[in-house]
Amino acid sequence: MTVSARLLLASGSPRRKELLAQLGFSKPGFSFDTLSADIDETHQAGESPQVFVSRLAVEKAEAGLALCDNLKTPVVLGSDTIVVLGEQILGKPVDEADALKMLTELSGQFHSVMTAVALTDGKTTITRLVETKVQFCKLDEQDILAYIATGEPMDKAGAYGIQALGGSFVERIEGSYSAVVGLPMVETRELLKEMKII
Repeated sequence: MTVSARLLLASGSPRRKELLAQLGFSKPGFSFDTLSADIDETHQAGESPQVFVSRLAVEKAEAGLALCDNLKTPVVLGSDTIVVLGEQILGKPVDEADALKMLTELSGQFHSVMTAVALTDGKTTITRLVETKVQFCKLDEQDILAYIATGEPMDKAGAYGIQALGGSFVERIEGSYSAVVGLPMVETRELLKEMKII
C-alpha cells in the first residue's frame, strides 16, 4: 500500500485511532494512516503475559511495515491489549458462552490489563508496556447476559470495554485509563517524541 503520512497505525481499532489522533494536538498537520495487520496471536508455552503482549505489539508493527511499498519509510505503531486474571490470559471471547465465562470470572475480582505499544521504522524498534489494575463490582448473570446481548464484549479482550457500557462494571482502577481503552497516551506520546514524530 502507498502511505501518505509518515506515521502508520497497524490496528483496525476505532478506539486506538481516536486516542492516537488526540496525541497530535501539539503538532500542526499531524496525521497518520491506518491498516489492519493480521498476525498469529497464539500464546507460546512458558511465555509470561508481559512478554506475550509485548511480542504481539512488535509483530503487529513489523507486519504493518511489511505491507508498505513506498520509498519513504514510515514509522509504524503496533499495540496489543490483554486481560490477565490470576495466571490466566483472557483474550477476545470466541463466542457468547466464552464471554459469559470470562465476565463471570471477572465479577467482584481485581484483574490486570496489560497494553504494549511498539514503534518501528525497520531499523529501530522501541516499546512500552503499561499494566493497570482493574476491579469489577459483583455482577449477576442477568446483567452479564444483557451486556453480551449488546454485542459489545465480542471484540474486546476480557469481554468488556471500559470506555462504553462495560465501564458500569468497573468499581476502580489503579493506573492508566487510556491503556485499558487500548492505547496508553502518556507512554505512546513518549515513544512518538523519541521517534521524532511529534
